[in-house]
Amino acid sequence: MPLTTRQLQGNAGEDEALAHLQQHGLVLVERNFRCQGGEIDLIMRDGKGLVFVEVRQRTSRGFGGAAASVTPAKQRRLVHAAQFYLLRMKPLPPCRFDLVAIDAGKLSWLKNVLEAGS
Repeated sequence: MPLTTRQLQGNAGEDEALAHLQQHGLVLVERNFRCQGGEIDLIMRDGKGLVFVEVRQRTSRGFGGAAASVTPAKQRRLVHAAQFYLLRMKPLPPCRFDLVAIDAGKLSWLKNVLEAGS
């Protein structure tokens, strides 16, 4: 099936976020990790730690912009997916949740936006 315009824009936003994070020394571990009940856009390695990255893109800052679109329900799904991903890892590495928000083409990288225990 061909991708929709929205999916193509989402992929382009993830590509931009990935390139930005790699320029800052992070290494891609997995992209678009999915499990029942959640998805993580990018899983990156930062030194010995794992970074679970949510990428949000909006054409304008109206309604709070990309960062405001990460609702409490979305945060719960991110935590669930991260917990599922970590089930296969022993010992558990240090982890954090980052957000790459792209508003009207301007990228902002927000580190450690969510406590892993939330």
